[in-house]
Amino acid sequence: MTPEQLKKRIIEVKDFPKPGVGFKDIAPLVLDPESYHFAIDRLTGWARKLKPDVIIGIESRGYLFAAPVARDLRLGLSIIRKKGKLPRKTVCVQAPNEYAVEYFEMHEDALQPGQRVVVIDDLIATGSSSISALNLVKMLKAKPVGFGAVVDLAFLGGIPAIKKAHPEVDIFHLIRYE
Repeated sequence: MTPEQLKKRIIEVKDFPKPGVGFKDIAPLVLDPESYHFAIDRLTGWARKLKPDVIIGIESRGYLFAAPVARDLRLGLSIIRKKGKLPRKTVCVQAPNEYAVEYFEMHEDALQPGQRVVVIDDLIATGSSSISALNLVKMLKAKPVGFGAVVDLAFLGGIPAIKKAHPEVDIFHLIRYE
């Protein structure tokens, strides 16, 4: 399997969730065992080199990739959710995306100061959600060392935006759409 073969498993849905948007549907990728395992193996190999203490997944598709990476590395999994979804005391950060202004939250005890953290999501678009997630990690006094995703929508400029906001964070992706 190659990243180009993996890319063929993603279906673009035109005008979803609003007119003019080409939504990248990863459901066929995670349904196909070879594709899904390839993506997890590559993310795991990248993350292992960063020597993280914990893996974080971003709601909701990020969980599909973060959880098996955490399991493969024998690490714990922490989660970032949209505002109002977590039951205990949280820290919160504004998380604008391509469609709206949202908020991300984590339980205030989700990370320990100084922990090395790798954040994983399904896709990097404009980078604003990624930056918000990394900001949230720093609010909890942990150290973000990597941000990984399966897909990079390069035409939206997300990776340069993340690098500008968090130059110390290693960024990884498997598939790029120019």
